[in-house]
Amino acid sequence: MSEKIKLHNGSIRVPDHPVIPCIEGDGTGPEIWAAASSVIDAAIAKVYNGTRRIDWLPVLAGERAYQETGSYLPNETLTAIKECVVAIKGPLGTPIGGGFRSINVTLRKELNLYACIRPVKWVPGTPSPVVRPDLVDIVIFRENIEDVYAGIEWPSDSGEAVKVTNYLNQEMNCRIPEGAGIGIKFLSKEGTERIMRKALQYAEENGRRIVTIVHKGNIMKYTEGAFKTWCYQLAKSEFGHIVITEEELAGKPLPAGKILINDRIADNMFQQILLRSGDYDILVCPNLNGDYLSDAIAAQVGGLGMAPGANVGDGVAIFEATHGNAPKYAGLDKVNPGSVILSAVMMLRYMHWHEAAEAVTTALTKTIQQKTVTYDLARGIEGAEELSTSQFAAAIIANL
Repeated sequence: MSEKIKLHNGSIRVPDHPVIPCIEGDGTGPEIWAAASSVIDAAIAKVYNGTRRIDWLPVLAGERAYQETGSYLPNETLTAIKECVVAIKGPLGTPIGGGFRSINVTLRKELNLYACIRPVKWVPGTPSPVVRPDLVDIVIFRENIEDVYAGIEWPSDSGEAVKVTNYLNQEMNCRIPEGAGIGIKFLSKEGTERIMRKALQYAEENGRRIVTIVHKGNIMKYTEGAFKTWCYQLAKSEFGHIVITEEELAGKPLPAGKILINDRIADNMFQQILLRSGDYDILVCPNLNGDYLSDAIAAQVGGLGMAPGANVGDGVAIFEATHGNAPKYAGLDKVNPGSVILSAVMMLRYMHWHEAAEAVTTALTKTIQQKTVTYDLARGIEGAEELSTSQFAAAIIANL
């Protein structure tokens, strides 16, 4: 009998037959979701011999939701996710330069999913533009609610933009040209502390030894500079028994049981992840820095088709593809379902169904090493056999 996952004292209780809402997504979303869900269902059935299963609850968001309900994000969808605690989604479209705000951002705000968690690790056999992709094993903790993604902006020549421009120029001695579009970013102490706390909890629970704060505090001193300061303060006040800074370490080996806290300027970090990727373990970032870096690091391990993600708060978690909906490929049964499959693996680990998660990871790795892959990976693997989305899923299932 199906049951909902429950929260108890901050932890989840997962029944053997949990109900999990799923949003298939826009564009290529439906075919990606069909492939990914078939892999997950097959792995659970095989590993647990039928004693466990997921009862998927389809819910609407995006273009299909608007066509059927007149809303891009129906209240029923939000309610279902809140009640079921854990959900998964495919890619949703967002118009550029106009139209509705991002549904992804709206979901994060409405459900207070303040931590975007993106683990990036190379799957052996996956083509890469770098010499040592095996050194990449980094988890990005990206603050999800604040920074530029708060979406506080006004178009050029609007009454609001003119009012803000006049005030800043006249009262704050700024030099903003007339007719400029205006945007405001903010970073709060509360928002910073909770993303750093989440990252340090993850590091402690998963044996991660280095947590790096990524910021542009040399220029934006009172937002990103404050982000850096608040992160260090939180680490010392709540995790002082296990953390040590670079200055305190002074070049000595990291003691057993300790977690190193350091920080890097954002632009330098892009160089670091290419030249010294093995030196980094967990990155804690404001929203935009985390967005750029997660995509850049994913490029080293096969691209966004192999990059999972999750949006997590203190009560609800949504696991999702990190790439867009690729409408030009919609209906062609062509694109890589790997991002949703690996996001589902994250979800299974979150549910403590580790055996199923490991089975999927092993089968996916074997399938790639057999050089039977979708087009995005095939073009980088000599002698590869190019498979469709559905064929790739079938090959993974055969390797379970």
